[in-house]
Amino acid sequence: MAANMYRVGDYVYFENSSSNPYLIRRIEELNKTATGNVEAKVVCFYRRRDISNTLIMLADKHAKEIEEESETTIEADLTDKQKHQLKHRELFLSRQYESLPATHIRGKCSVALLNETESVLSYLDKEDTFFYSLVYDPSVKTLLADKGEIRVGPRYQADIPEMLSEGESDEREQSKLEVKVWDPNSPLTDRQIDQFLVVARAVGTFARALDCSSSVRQPSLHMSAAAASRDITLFHAMDTLYRHSYDLSSAISVLVPLGGPVLCRDEMEEWSASEATLFEEALEKYGKDFNDIRQDFLPWKSLTSIIEYYYMWKTTDRYVQQKRLKAAEAESKLKQVYIPTYSKPNPNQISTSNGKPGTVNGAVGTTFQPQNPLLGRACESCYATQSHQWYSWGPPNMQCRLCATCWLYWKKYGGLKMPTQSEEEKLSPSPPTEDPRVRSHMSRQAMQGMPVRNTGSPKSAVKTRQAFFLHTTYFTKFARQVCKNTLRLRQAARRPFVPINYAAIRAEYADRHAELSGSPQKSKSTRKPLACIIGYLEIHPSKKPNVIRSTPTLQTPTTKRMLTTPNHTTLSILGKRNYSHHNGLGELTCCVSD
Repeated sequence: MAANMYRVGDYVYFENSSSNPYLIRRIEELNKTATGNVEAKVVCFYRRRDISNTLIMLADKHAKEIEEESETTIEADLTDKQKHQLKHRELFLSRQYESLPATHIRGKCSVALLNETESVLSYLDKEDTFFYSLVYDPSVKTLLADKGEIRVGPRYQADIPEMLSEGESDEREQSKLEVKVWDPNSPLTDRQIDQFLVVARAVGTFARALDCSSSVRQPSLHMSAAAASRDITLFHAMDTLYRHSYDLSSAISVLVPLGGPVLCRDEMEEWSASEATLFEEALEKYGKDFNDIRQDFLPWKSLTSIIEYYYMWKTTDRYVQQKRLKAAEAESKLKQVYIPTYSKPNPNQISTSNGKPGTVNGAVGTTFQPQNPLLGRACESCYATQSHQWYSWGPPNMQCRLCATCWLYWKKYGGLKMPTQSEEEKLSPSPPTEDPRVRSHMSRQAMQGMPVRNTGSPKSAVKTRQAFFLHTTYFTKFARQVCKNTLRLRQAARRPFVPINYAAIRAEYADRHAELSGSPQKSKSTRKPLACIIGYLEIHPSKKPNVIRSTPTLQTPTTKRMLTTPNHTTLSILGKRNYSHHNGLGELTCCVSD
């Protein structure tokens, strides 16, 4: 009963797809809809498989920096399997909220901020335990360190310098050191100090009465006196006493100089009503994330001013009123919900009932199924051959399966138990030589250390370019050309689950090869090099025909040009004439006198 009760603040598994891993979320609110269903407003956590390869490289760099400064077990002491499984336990927090049906909850888990003083093996020893150290912004695709991290470790310890010997000069920059502003061993008594503070408050109240802007903000004497009693007035009074060596007469004269009384105002008085409203809206949206509040709502304010205003705002009646309203809203909302254990069969289950082979990765409606392709196939993760239940996994054309234990691991942690060969090569200290042609066919998940056949869900597997590199021999390529009629490649590509009768292809190839070997080979005409052709043309130059021309005179009539029959040979791209036309060899022109 308690295991099925889910409350606000619990980390839970959500299932949005039967084949994809669970989503990990934190319940922020439980709301009842108008139809009577319960919806959960949740904070999103992302896995490594959900972010880009560039951000994964940044996460690995951040992890190495933590290992260098950590005093606990480092990653070099872990085995390849532990390194592989540790990546499945890492999550990335986000500020993104979404609403999901509460009926999609599939169980509880635990998510904690990475503790640098604790060994990373503690996360592997516990079931359903995850950790995070970075914040992922899905809108701008960035990774940042969590601002709420616990600053424990050697990098957060103060460096205490050695004690200076007597007479040794202090070489530190004095402007960056603290300044003494109060001496508890003053000659004044506590009563005299309290009387001076009362005078300082009275001066502050009178100063607000004279200031026009303060009179608008504090229209009554009671509000002005309350504003004058803030810490900023008391700090100014104590600082004045210390600077004047606790001389009351000198300090009082500074409180009321010649120009009028000194007015000290803090952030509560400096901020306008509209700025206070913007701050409350930002606080409702981002919480105590002051960097985001300043960036999106109050960019003209400094971070110090916003933080100071927040802690002063918590002392006002406005804060008390909002706290009461939130408490009343929380009373009207659901605090917990009971979700029964999900017992429906998963569509990816491989059923062997009725003596019929089960559906394999969506291969429904295929007319040809001579045998179960998964009979005798081992688990893709642990390579086991015996399991009480099998599940289809991966792309449909791969026809892979997982045992019940590995399937539950896949759903919870988003990966396989055992590292694949590609990941083992990546984790090894000596990088192996890799063919760039093969690497170009690897998917993004394979480059991140994921299995080559494991590109996540079937949906993500389809989006990748290729899941593997198929190297075809020359004899196979030659057989495809010789045995086209028997092979019928286009028909085979349309029906990938139908086996090809390779025996018939081998027999036809043997017959055709015998015919080709018995037929006489045609001798190929060898082409002579260009140097030989140039030498031949130098020895046998082409002779141009002599053209008979007559010199025209006054007595001779005009000559007539007799053209030969036009040559209807094929025209070339040289001015739309062939070679003989271009060189003047295709036709003879002569002039004949009458």
